Amino acid sequence: MNQILIGKGEKPVQLLAKYGNRHGLIAGATGTGKTISLMVLAEGFSRIGVPVFMADVKGDVAGMALAGITNEKIQQRVAQIGIEGYANEANPVLFWDVFGKAGHPVRTTISEIGPSLLGRILEINDTQVGMLEIAFKLADDQGLLLLDLDDLRALLGFLADNRKEISTQYGPVSTQSVAAVQRALLSLEREGGEIFFGEPSLELNDLLRIDLSGRGIVNILVADQLILQISLDSP
Repeated sequence: MNQILIGKGEKPVQLLAKYGNRHGLIAGATGTGKTISLMVLAEGFSRIGVPVFMADVKGDVAGMALAGITNEKIQQRVAQIGIEGYANEANPVLFWDVFGKAGHPVRTTISEIGPSLLGRILEINDTQVGMLEIAFKLADDQGLLLLDLDDLRALLGFLADNRKEISTQYGPVSTQSVAAVQRALLSLEREGGEIFFGEPSLELNDLLRIDLSGRGIVNILVADQLILQISLDSP
């Protein structure tokens, strides 16, 4: 039975891998080992062939990619816990970064995200989402692939310029609603949202890989700058 050793007090504390899909909470004061506990769990799952996804908001999880350095204190702790065959080694780590600077870029295409979810991102009303629905349907019928915001903006311009012909086939096209969507796209672009759209597009299977030795890949989202951006955008 696969077990992950979390730590040891009077008795070893282990997590049975089959219960790893349950919700959990690690809480404690600063410096009590919350992040280390998460890293131990991630390494444990990786060892038994389970891919892991983690968000690193402070930059202290990235060290999993390198082997540690043994010192006297660590050796004493290893002996105290009773770990046999202890050796420092790196974990199979893959870094991701929405900004595309400290890891592989996290991207999706406009076509893949769809009008409903895009409408929620843009925070537009139902009528304006309807304009997106028409635009996406028109793109599907014409075999047009919407990759980024420029593609969508050009399609919305086409929608407005040919609203009479398009309205007879897809429903009423309102220039006011199209303009509102275009303004929302400008706002999203001004806040840096355009970097999220484009190719290559992320697939979920990219996060579910194992290495040649059978260990699960530890996917780490570099989120320090992302958290700062979210904080700045929050009211």
